[in-house]
Amino acid sequence: MGIDTERDIEANLQIGPTDKGMVRIYVEADGVEIPMDFAPDDAEEIAEEISAAAARARRASGGRN
Repeated sequence: MGIDTERDIEANLQIGPTDKGMVRIYVEADGVEIPMDFAPDDAEEIAEEISAAAARARRASGGRN
């Protein structure tokens, strides 16, 4: 399975700060919980990558989204 492979899986995604000054991305699906903690600078880089991917996806879909 690659990044372009579509899957019909429902998941819960939560993002927020931890009490240790980290940013947590928390994913839960099918009874599996994945907490991922990032330093604020790394989290900002991830946010930039998500924004860039959204822009590319929007262009690929002809701006329909």
